[in-house]
Amino acid sequence: MISVKPFYLIPPIIFIGFITVMYLGLGRTNPNELPSQMIGRDVPNLTLKQLSDLPFLKMEDLKEPSIKIINFWASWCAPCRVEHPNIQQLADLGFPVHGINYKDETSQALQFLETLGNPYKSIGTDEGRTGLDWGLYGVPETFVISGDGKVLLRHAGPITNSIMINDILPILIE
Repeated sequence: MISVKPFYLIPPIIFIGFITVMYLGLGRTNPNELPSQMIGRDVPNLTLKQLSDLPFLKMEDLKEPSIKIINFWASWCAPCRVEHPNIQQLADLGFPVHGINYKDETSQALQFLETLGNPYKSIGTDEGRTGLDWGLYGVPETFVISGDGKVLLRHAGPITNSIMINDILPILIE
């Protein structure tokens, strides 16, 4: 009879555990999508400052009875520039888009909006507290909020045409 020392079983057990974790992770519908604990919850508080003399984003704006979009962005963020025409298109379609300028210099944020256009109904600047409360991974990041102030969708990364058509517009049009 062959005798196996328990110590020799540890590497295969670790390997099987690793394979199981990888398999479960790849079993998600979209493995590139970052999971969010925010879906279905009330929007967190805002800890924002005003960006120059632009309309200021307040908690009351998030309690309006219509569906709305919150877009975290920054002038130093290259993907924010890429997604900006799609954010503008959502605003042009009549959906209220509110902006949160994240960890940015006021002059650079204003230059960004002057150069690319301002699609935002209201804007606030965040030094990091609001992003932390909202579970922000980075910028750009976009949230769709229901009329009763609940998070319906969270998208980390730039809004592409595909994301806008397949993920965001169906929720906005419902």
